Amino acid sequence: MNNITGVYTAIVTPFSASGELDGVALREQVKRQQQAGNNIFCNGTNGEFFMLNEQEKIRVTEICLEAAGSDTGVMSHVGEISTSATIRLGKHIETLGVRAVSVITPWFATLRPQELIAHFRAVADALTVPVYLYNIPARTGNTLTPAIVRELANHPNIKGIKDSAGSWESLQGFHEVSKQFTDFSVLTGPDSLIYRGFTEGSIGCISGIANIIPAQVNAVYRHLQEKNAAAAEAVQADINQIRTHLYGIAFSPAVVKKAVNLLGYNVGESRYPVDFTQDDTNKILAVIKDFNLRG
Repeated sequence: MNNITGVYTAIVTPFSASGELDGVALREQVKRQQQAGNNIFCNGTNGEFFMLNEQEKIRVTEICLEAAGSDTGVMSHVGEISTSATIRLGKHIETLGVRAVSVITPWFATLRPQELIAHFRAVADALTVPVYLYNIPARTGNTLTPAIVRELANHPNIKGIKDSAGSWESLQGFHEVSKQFTDFSVLTGPDSLIYRGFTEGSIGCISGIANIIPAQVNAVYRHLQEKNAAAAEAVQADINQIRTHLYGIAFSPAVVKKAVNLLGYNVGESRYPVDFTQDDTNKILAVIKDFNLRG
């Protein structure tokens, strides 16, 4: 039985004014998501995993688990550019008590299908915690196709895939794979597809925009659980409007973090080079005002 269901927020990693990990602010964000009924996905793209060192990733996971307690699920991303580094981090993380880990494709080097398959099998062989594949080809340059995933879904410790390719065609391809395996499931990555993903085969979603609007994202799932598809679809339409207005401003995870700050939660600046102009800030503030966002 799969234990990763419902809404998981791809939680931001707060930093202090000096750029260090801010555990107090991270705990606040975990509690905020809990109040909306959401679980936690840490060290992902919105969590700036590519800017965190190994010890910081371990500490982020520890803090999320401490703040979440036993009732809220915590999933941690452990993918690194090499197989050995992924296994090393995964072995640390699995001892902490997370429900599952996700593993992104390696990046920069273009890998052939057999090389991707060997990488993920080696990681899944080495870990005891359930492993989820993480497909985000726009960022890595490597694509997990349904054919590759079909090969990997046979592995007893590969339990599913988080698809962030961004299209319904991609997500649908993995839904078809999941129908062929009783213990392999799909997690929706794009915020624009949460409703459709749930109605057509996904058992969960991992949402970046839930950092800004946690209750609304949870409402899509809750309404569907209550068999109220019309209400869920209406909330999804609102999410899509907010997403469209925000995500065109800059790199979407950077916009998400900026918006959380502007909502009154001090989660610090992004570590990677981000330069929001006053016009950018005004646009985000206008969305917050126009859609009456309260976080």
